[in-house]
Amino acid sequence: MTPSIPTEPSAAPRRPTRAVTVRWQDHAVVVGGDAPIVVQSMTNTDTADPRATARQVRDLWQAGSELVRVTVNTPDAAAQVAELRNQLDRMQAPVPLVGDFHYNGHKLLTQFPDCAQALSKYRINPGNMGAGKHRDGNFAQMVEVACRYDKPIRIGVNWGSLDQLLLARMMDENAARPQPLSAGAVMREALVVSAISNAQQAESLGLPGNAIVLSCKVSHVQDLIAVYGELSRRCDYPLHLGLTEAGMGSKGIVASTAALAVLLQQGIGDTIRISLTPEPGGDRRREVIVAQEILQTMGLRAFTPMVVACPGCGRTSSTVFQELAASIQAYLRDQMPVWKTRYPGVENMHVAVMGCVVNGPGESRHADIGISLPGTGEIPAAPVYVDGKKTVTLKGDHIATEFQAIVEDYVARRYGQGVEPARRPGVVARQPD
Repeated sequence: MTPSIPTEPSAAPRRPTRAVTVRWQDHAVVVGGDAPIVVQSMTNTDTADPRATARQVRDLWQAGSELVRVTVNTPDAAAQVAELRNQLDRMQAPVPLVGDFHYNGHKLLTQFPDCAQALSKYRINPGNMGAGKHRDGNFAQMVEVACRYDKPIRIGVNWGSLDQLLLARMMDENAARPQPLSAGAVMREALVVSAISNAQQAESLGLPGNAIVLSCKVSHVQDLIAVYGELSRRCDYPLHLGLTEAGMGSKGIVASTAALAVLLQQGIGDTIRISLTPEPGGDRRREVIVAQEILQTMGLRAFTPMVVACPGCGRTSSTVFQELAASIQAYLRDQMPVWKTRYPGVENMHVAVMGCVVNGPGESRHADIGISLPGTGEIPAAPVYVDGKKTVTLKGDHIATEFQAIVEDYVARRYGQGVEPARRPGVVARQPD
């Protein structure tokens, strides 16, 4: 019996959702439907300082954030949102702005109509809208403003600010069950119920169903996977994924990746944000890069050429390959703002920077363009492979500069003509967004 040949591995098809358009003037970002998974981020500047905030928004947008959320928490902040938008327009940064509201959003959106108009989307946390009749009235007021200005909303439920009346009622109902569920299970159910019921309430108030995005943020990986799995089963609103309070550095990156990768593999998620605690003086753009790398390494989107680099071992006592891999990766990312318009498809390019003869030539042949640097005790020569074929061997003190020039020439020749390079066996071609 002839064994069957397995098909190419891939993530599950995206769950069907409504498509929500987030727009600023002629620039539109679609969340859900058949649109690519959207990368977004959030500023950590004081929105009352429109210059500093505009600079950070522009930097996040240039790094690849397709939506940027800003805090609107005080009258001073709300009063500056229109100026923030004006500054971004002067910077030719058309990225849509999302206003993040808690507690007093109903007042700020009403008192500052320029703010309501300048924002492209509102984030509403129903757990921070007050209690009882006040809560319902405040929520309705924000939805009415969204209807008036034709703005979509994200109903963002958070386990740290879950509607306490809803949670208490569900806990009481659970206690009366013959076999009560755990408190954690009730909390997860409350998150899902809160998100969907508030979306339905918004629709009953006149907001179109294709103007609503949902999120249920928690900070534990397994809770997030469970909540979003259930949320996706019960509704067709597009879903915003993110592990809240993920943490700093590698912990935050690992936790966010562990949670989001499972959901994305299941076809769940229409927009993502990586909530990293920035290190003192750290670069806010890091969360954008991590989000892109998650999507690209899973084969879901392509943003910048990927660099495959040797991890190093006793055969590679020299740091040359480490330095070259780092410089090439930084160079490729820095070029993308220009390359993505000049060289369509370049984001799918694979580059290999390898450290010795064991896997170097093989990995380099599998990449679009690769270099195999000499390991300890090897002949001081670095063969370069282009489209699977050895083309030149570099020697001397200027290998890094010469290899970068070869990469530049390759990009101009292959992508400048709109021709996709041939793929080698074992290399999975990614489809452009």
